[in-house]
Amino acid sequence: MQLFYNSEISTDTKQLVFDKIESKHIVRVLRKKENEVLKITNGKGYLFDAKISFASDKKCMADIIAVTQKEKPWNYYLHIAIAPTKNNDRMEWFLEKATEIGIDEITPIICANSERRIVKQDRFEKIIQSAMKQSLKFTLPKLNPAVKLDAFLAQECTGNRCIAHCEDQDKKLLKTVVKPAEKTTILIGPEGDFSKEEIQKALAKKWTAVSLGESRLRTETAALVAVNLVSFLNA
Repeated sequence: MQLFYNSEISTDTKQLVFDKIESKHIVRVLRKKENEVLKITNGKGYLFDAKISFASDKKCMADIIAVTQKEKPWNYYLHIAIAPTKNNDRMEWFLEKATEIGIDEITPIICANSERRIVKQDRFEKIIQSAMKQSLKFTLPKLNPAVKLDAFLAQECTGNRCIAHCEDQDKKLLKTVVKPAEKTTILIGPEGDFSKEEIQKALAKKWTAVSLGESRLRTETAALVAVNLVSFLNA
């Protein structure tokens, strides 16, 4: 199944008019014709069947003929707050793979040791949308704007709250902290790790220090290990 994404479509929508870029892709690249049915999601848990009524590479139109609500295939809520990597490709790799596995929310956090402080929000959104379509998921992960770690720690955060760091301190294994079917938020630091002051601030706010294993991992690898572990523990 080939899945399309349209954030504006709702259960009340009767007809879709695709923009010029999407119309060209549907008609010229995919060679779709009138009366063929497209599968579209709005990223909010719905799948729409839309029959093409007018096939033009400048203005493609389709009528909604069926709407199906799709339950999220995982029963937990996972929020990863991650320091953007110096190399954008690595961050994009994480976003893609995390979306494929299953994640609900992502927040780029700016830390004392962050080597990248500017985030390309639009680019990251496109990566996530593409991964959602490729993996045939119908719920789009929420991507928050980048925020400084202090501001993030000041926000209200419910559920399991974990900070994964490399300091030689008492830490629990993540698998012993995560509980099935619950909300979990995990902080993943930059390539230079969280500063000692940042770790202490998190601990003072009752965040739990966790370990992802014996190996020292890159930022994007650590984040993906956390995503996969939470998914496995809920399987």
